[in-house]
Amino acid sequence: MSSRLQPVTDADFDRAVEHVTVPVLVEFWKPGCGHCNALMKELEQLQNELGEKVLALTMNVDENFQIPAELEVSSLPALALYRGGSFERFIGGLGKKEEILRQLQIG
Repeated sequence: MSSRLQPVTDADFDRAVEHVTVPVLVEFWKPGCGHCNALMKELEQLQNELGEKVLALTMNVDENFQIPAELEVSSLPALALYRGGSFERFIGGLGKKEEILRQLQIG
């Protein structure tokens, strides 16, 4: 599946999130995961609507192991929120743009 969201890897993860001044959403996903693809579409809509108010990234857990292990990602999709370069929390109620937006408290 091609995504307009920026993919991130273990190697460039810290650089991708640490100097960003807006909230960063990272979706942990893997190919063939239907719920992952559905969430990715919601994140694309969110990114299109919010523009530079938020940064949405995706990490393929089949190709990257370090960051998912550090965060103890156990089920997919998982959506992590970073602020100021630091992990804040996982966002629950996955799948709907409106719920993600409500939990971000921006927009």
